[in-house]
Amino acid sequence: MKKIRKSGFLKNKSFNIISRFFLSSFILISFFYVTPIFIKFADKNFNKKEFTNNSKNILNNTLNKDKLIEEDSTVDADERDLLYDILEENNSEINLVRYTTSEIDSLFKEVNYNLKDVRDTKLVKPIDIGLLPNEIKNIVNTKKRKDMFIKIVLPLIVKENNKIRIDRKRLFTILNKNSNTDIEKKWLKKKYKQYGVRKNDLYSLKVRMDEIPVSLAIAQAAKETGWGTSRFALKGNALFGQWTWSGEGLKPKNADEGKDHKVMKFHSLQLSVRAYLRNLNTHSTYKNLRKARTELRNQNKPLDSIILSNHLDKYAETGNQYIEVLKKIIIQNNLKDFDEARLLPSSKDLESLI
Repeated sequence: MKKIRKSGFLKNKSFNIISRFFLSSFILISFFYVTPIFIKFADKNFNKKEFTNNSKNILNNTLNKDKLIEEDSTVDADERDLLYDILEENNSEINLVRYTTSEIDSLFKEVNYNLKDVRDTKLVKPIDIGLLPNEIKNIVNTKKRKDMFIKIVLPLIVKENNKIRIDRKRLFTILNKNSNTDIEKKWLKKKYKQYGVRKNDLYSLKVRMDEIPVSLAIAQAAKETGWGTSRFALKGNALFGQWTWSGEGLKPKNADEGKDHKVMKFHSLQLSVRAYLRNLNTHSTYKNLRKARTELRNQNKPLDSIILSNHLDKYAETGNQYIEVLKKIIIQNNLKDFDEARLLPSSKDLESLI
């Protein structure tokens, strides 16, 4: 009897152990199955206060190379909003020195700044000439006048493009994150304003926040100023003939009756370049240029000034003729040699690294 009872006890004990094992396994499996569902439900329904932006999905969609979404052009941004940082600097009380052509030429020689080296090395000296020399119009030799003009505006264009490149890199970093810091949110708010796009419209911001080929910018500056000899360039630092209805400007002498626009006046040449880039990157007139630029980006192709110039027919009243002139300037002066140029660090930049 004792043997029979002992055997039954062992059987019951084994059954209990097996039952507990399966029950524990069931509970454990259920826990790992249900927990993710509960967390997902909680995040969706109870976690409203935490900022999330689903930016990885946005990045995948906006960088889709098979589709090109139209940028949102429904925002009517005021000129003062788009150029507020430029207009603030325009009121600067700092008086810039206007050097003569001989003084500028001596400076270029002193630092060994010449266009042949730039074409070969793709490196530009960080020389900031704030005002064009009045004597530039007196340079009889056309090649010398063109070289002087290019050497003055080239560092300014590369510098502004570099700022945009840094901003664009920061934007992509933000797009790759699941959430943004307060500093990043403030930065985005500032950029939405500068580029005239709706809040949280990251696609339109990405399309607009991009560079303009150096060769195209030089060609337009050359065309608009007669290689630096125009009244607008010498008196208003206006390299690109940008119109204004609210800012300070110079009235065209032969303006048609009833037209009250002015050519915008700038405190320095640098601000003129910045406003030009902002204009092409925000105005609805140049939407097709930005679309073509995005297509080149999506195909991993370099930004081609000849291709992009096809969308500048509305920049001047001469339309398609204006485009042909730009292409001629780019090709005849080998301006595409400067498209890959990068700015050497200035003495201030080097001091900050020491």
